[in-house]
Amino acid sequence: MKILFVCLGNICRSPLAEGIMRHKAEQLALDIEVDSAGTSNYHIGQSPDPRGISVAFTNGIDISHQKARQFELEDFDKFDYIIAMDKSNYSELMNLVGNSKNSKKIKLYMNLASPGKNIDVPDPYYDGRFAEVFDLLYDASDKIIEKLTE
Repeated sequence: MKILFVCLGNICRSPLAEGIMRHKAEQLALDIEVDSAGTSNYHIGQSPDPRGISVAFTNGIDISHQKARQFELEDFDKFDYIIAMDKSNYSELMNLVGNSKNSKKIKLYMNLASPGKNIDVPDPYYDGRFAEVFDLLYDASDKIIEKLTE
């Protein structure tokens, strides 16, 4: 299974989600390939935000090697699931989708853990709430793994 996590700039939420999912997949010996991307081109080639790297490292996960990239239309063909961090990213992906098969791949992160609630993963870029966002992503990741591997 191949999963792509998507946020706006690919330096805060989606790199954390990628690192958490990779870590959990390794722990559970699951055959899951993960990546992340941003809907914008603001930070292409940059490392994740240092505050995100720090909170991940504190929790035993190294995301320092990741590099930001922008979502590409080819990603619809490469990934089984494309998981947006918030409703804005979700809408942006839905606007790019070319067919109904691909639109079914697009999911809202927190809806996989709490179906139908349409909860956004908050962007910690401006308010610095990286620990809170890490905990939210980490706690929801078990339910997401359960849902995607049914």
